[in-house]
Amino acid sequence: MSKLVGTFPRRSEFVKARAALESLSLPYEVIRPEPGFRNVGVPAIVLDSQTQTALYERYPEAFTCSGWVDYRPAAVEVPQETPRTFKNDVFGEAAVMVLAPCVADPTRIRIIAHLSGDLSEVFPYLNAEMREASYNLHGPTFTFMEGYRMISVYPRRIAVAKADEIVDAWRTLEMIRLRANDVWTRRGEIEPSYEMREKPPALEIFKRLPRTNCRACGEKTCLAFALRVWSGESAASRCRPVFAGEFAHLKSALVEICAGLGVAEFATEAQR
Repeated sequence: MSKLVGTFPRRSEFVKARAALESLSLPYEVIRPEPGFRNVGVPAIVLDSQTQTALYERYPEAFTCSGWVDYRPAAVEVPQETPRTFKNDVFGEAAVMVLAPCVADPTRIRIIAHLSGDLSEVFPYLNAEMREASYNLHGPTFTFMEGYRMISVYPRRIAVAKADEIVDAWRTLEMIRLRANDVWTRRGEIEPSYEMREKPPALEIFKRLPRTNCRACGEKTCLAFALRVWSGESAASRCRPVFAGEFAHLKSALVEICAGLGVAEFATEAQR
């Protein structure tokens, strides 16, 4: 029987879910982010699909879950060391609000985490040191690749696509927390950069389209449409199957990637 893993936006919701499982004597496992990832995650629950069905039949609204995805054993371990602290912590804590399969690669996961801190003023300093990143001053957004993972950082939100599994997602968030705070601590030594460099490839937009080549957008192929969105000549909302059709489940991922790249999500008058 397939196993699922789910996490929660707050520790209190995890406690409610665990209490519900205990009251029904249902089997489950817990993956804990402590100690190393305690600032960027709350415990996750692993259960089988039958247990999930029984849980929601008995307690349909007892707790709030960020989402459920297929469970995969962690490829990395949670560090046992206490995470580094910073006197002027600009990151704060992260709460995973969305956990879902990655549209671009269903074997991996996608998360959206909200931050208690604000990274707006950190971006120019990160941009000075991370030459491979794409900084959109007008977003503001800061987008970069870590291996095959695509990471879009907003002032109070982080979207990660293609994380391996939940522990890898926590690791990614902790990496950003450490890097942002380290750069902010050293900001007196860094010349801030407002340069807007080349965006990640249009292929990242293409991967979040239906790829049916329906031509409803006016282009012959989905790849041609992705290139026009990436170059600013069109807008994602022109993809009717996603915004008003049978592929609506792709909308949030497509909007997220466009926002991270600083390209248009919705058509302007000139693009209509």
